[in-house]
Amino acid sequence: MENKEILKQFGQRLKEKRKTVNLTQAQLAELSGVSTNFIGMVERGERNIKYTNIYKIISALKSTMEEFFKKM
Repeated sequence: MENKEILKQFGQRLKEKRKTVNLTQAQLAELSGVSTNFIGMVERGERNIKYTNIYKIISALKSTMEEFFKKM
């Protein structure tokens, strides 16, 4: 799988999970300590994301890495 497809798949999963817990992009950004613009770019697959930010975002969603990634 190409990098672009991986980023897109991750972004789709993030958006799905964010909506499941009823958060806006702005709310998730505030909880995870990143910008709203960053969340939008990640959800659209436009931004490669560091592990530390993945961890912060998944923690803000009150999820675990295992639960988040098992549906990908």
